[in-house]
Amino acid sequence: MESVVIQEFPVDARISELAKKYGYNEYMVARFAVLVPELEKFLASMEAPPVTYIRVNTLKIAPNALLKRLTDKGFILKPADIPDCFEVMGEPYSIGASAEHLLGYFYIQDKSSMIPPLALAPNPGDTVMDMAASPGGKTTHMAQLMNNEGLIVAIEKEVARLPSLRTNIGRCGVMNTVIYHMDALEADKIGIKADKILLDAPCTGEGVIARDRSRKTSREEADIQFCSTAQHELIDAAMKVLKPGGTLVYSTCSYAPEEDELIIDYAVKKYGLKVEPVPYGLPGIGKFGNLTFTPEVKNARRMYPHIHNTTGFFVARLRYV
Repeated sequence: MESVVIQEFPVDARISELAKKYGYNEYMVARFAVLVPELEKFLASMEAPPVTYIRVNTLKIAPNALLKRLTDKGFILKPADIPDCFEVMGEPYSIGASAEHLLGYFYIQDKSSMIPPLALAPNPGDTVMDMAASPGGKTTHMAQLMNNEGLIVAIEKEVARLPSLRTNIGRCGVMNTVIYHMDALEADKIGIKADKILLDAPCTGEGVIARDRSRKTSREEADIQFCSTAQHELIDAAMKVLKPGGTLVYSTCSYAPEEDELIIDYAVKKYGLKVEPVPYGLPGIGKFGNLTFTPEVKNARRMYPHIHNTTGFFVARLRYV
């Protein structure tokens, strides 16, 4: 693979002023200006606390039953536009401290991060691989979509992230998942082939700035390059274990096309994967600076806080034909 070239854009007076106003590195705002619709509205939206969403764990409770329990305790919930998801509109106390949360009746999870499992659509009999599993939000979501049947292989590289993965799998009553503490680049050493793979890739995390303001200045172009290189390698690793006819869903919480569309473009050109539509978000972009992507990449989807009321997210569904 050739070295990833990070796209740079000029910093004019407006970019400099917005970077100073909102506390960003100038290079980041210059890239956002080319990439994001309604730049200042976008920057302003990330100054507000992110919306709280919960995903009903249907392995343990029906949505209506959970809604009644939480409403009776004074929580105000509104159904979201995706299955088993509620927006938390009001809390008499932190919803994470409720008995229902401790019992595993729901998972506190941004709406955007529920989309990759829905896009993957695992079936009860599938063998599924989750290549970067902790803390387990997407893993437990896939388990409920599979009705706790079939097999999920949850891979986590970082030892410090294993306890939260184990805790959430146990709390949610997941029974069809095995955890491997290993580098996903070596997933083929497990010796199985997967019907479906979720690769929620490690990334620069530009999409979660509303939760972690330090990312406004703690990330540099070199970080984008490092992550993009690793993401290319993870695609190669996934393709070693994906069955022909299988599905790979790739996602990040980054806005950077070098971590998003460029990776999908690589997967299409190297492996002949087909990018299938995902019914959420805005289409992937076709061009960024000197980068031009194959037209299929527009079937991927982007989510923005000021448009979709979520954290920033990218997701693509790929079919291995």
